[in-house]
Amino acid sequence: MNILLVNPKVPDTFWSFNTVLKFVSKKSLLPPLGLMTVASMLPDKWEKKLVDMNITRLRDRDIKWADYVFISGMVVQKQSADDLVARCVRLGTKTVGGGPLFNTFPHEYTNVDHLVFKEAELTLPAFLKDIEQGTARPFYNTHQKPDLSLTPPPMWELINMKKYALMCVQYSRGCPFDCDFCDVTNLFGHAIRTKPTQHLISELDSLYETGWRGDVFFVDDNFIGKKSVLKKELLPALIEWMDKMKHPFNFNTQASINIADDEELMHMMVQAGFNSVFIGIESPDEETLIACNKLQNKGRDIPACVKKVIQSGLQVQGGFIVGFDSDDSSVFDRLIHLIQNSGIVVAMVGLLNAPPGTKLYDKMLRENRLTRPPTGDNTDCTMNFIPKMDAETLMHGYEKVIKTIYSQKYYCRRIKLFLRNYKPKKKTALLFHYREIQAFVKSVWHLGILGKGRIHYWLLLLWSLRSPSHFHMAVRLSIYGFHFRQTFKAAQRRQYVLSEK
Repeated sequence: MNILLVNPKVPDTFWSFNTVLKFVSKKSLLPPLGLMTVASMLPDKWEKKLVDMNITRLRDRDIKWADYVFISGMVVQKQSADDLVARCVRLGTKTVGGGPLFNTFPHEYTNVDHLVFKEAELTLPAFLKDIEQGTARPFYNTHQKPDLSLTPPPMWELINMKKYALMCVQYSRGCPFDCDFCDVTNLFGHAIRTKPTQHLISELDSLYETGWRGDVFFVDDNFIGKKSVLKKELLPALIEWMDKMKHPFNFNTQASINIADDEELMHMMVQAGFNSVFIGIESPDEETLIACNKLQNKGRDIPACVKKVIQSGLQVQGGFIVGFDSDDSSVFDRLIHLIQNSGIVVAMVGLLNAPPGTKLYDKMLRENRLTRPPTGDNTDCTMNFIPKMDAETLMHGYEKVIKTIYSQKYYCRRIKLFLRNYKPKKKTALLFHYREIQAFVKSVWHLGILGKGRIHYWLLLLWSLRSPSHFHMAVRLSIYGFHFRQTFKAAQRRQYVLSEK
């Protein structure tokens, strides 16, 4: 059989980094790990092609070549996936849908020939067996959770690595917490399942053998969910492997705020090559944290916790949300204060949304407050339910937060605060690689010449010259800030056009 695996297009979002990618001549941030892993589960005798629509154009002849088109993606890719399914139907090629998008909106994809729900290690084999026998069914589902030792390494050979800024691997699935707005546990459960250590090391070996050198993202929703196993097994093995291979990768991942409680864990992660973590902080309000069941953040001095993590050698990226029922008009200034005092440069502030399958969604359904399906992008100035706060007050407050924290003046202050606290494992030499020079020159043009508030950009660069690593980080983070401002402006323009219609 001929199998075409397609990753739908990702729109411009906070995490797409589309503006940043242009500075370094890359096409996409991350390759489609799920599809590359599914490809490894397919029979060896089948022909496989992967088209990432973020990298290259999907041609009709690719679809006509295929016996089946396998489609997977996140909710944020829905518009592109819808168009893709319709195109396959028009061309007469059968489709197979799986992954978070199709799990979230199964009722909307009656035009997909086969829906393979939940985790593919359990549901895909039955589908493949039925294909071979000519008895494939429309739906495949399970309530069980697979052992991750069943997960094969991704087929790196299906992608052009030079087009991506990062590579990615997965160590664990699940999260021990139960935040009522998060659908991670609905997809993967509360019990943390991990790959055997040697299994993951083998994946890194295969990635190394492709010639990749650079950043690798652990896509785990909470990398530290099983700290005892992490410290006893994986991190010692990673430290040994990285030393043996002369540190070919820089790792980053997602974690919960309780990482700040374990100095040994942070030290080991830095030793293993981790230099950044994303932490969901959400709100400065204790009442809100309790109401949304974000209990791991309750009763903490957040700026102190963040400072502790940064001083260990890990940059902290943070997630924040406004629009909770308990929010009042004072939350916006308090959130600005929290972000500015924490030293979190990459601060994703979004409007609360209620994804299907979450406790928040069920609550909004009971209260008849749902208005539309979620877009999967909580920084696009939309909500999918009626907030308790006056909508105009909420939007004006949200805009105030974004415009303040990403203004050059406030943004550069945060970069300085971060760099004062940041204690990297080792000093970085100032290396002038082509892409870094290219990015710096473009940043000078867009931020230092054309940019509003350019004086703050130049003052930051002059201040950062005291340290080569500081200068490198200051340039990189300045480019990030440019992307965040552009993304928010584009989201505002889209919402203005929609409101006019």
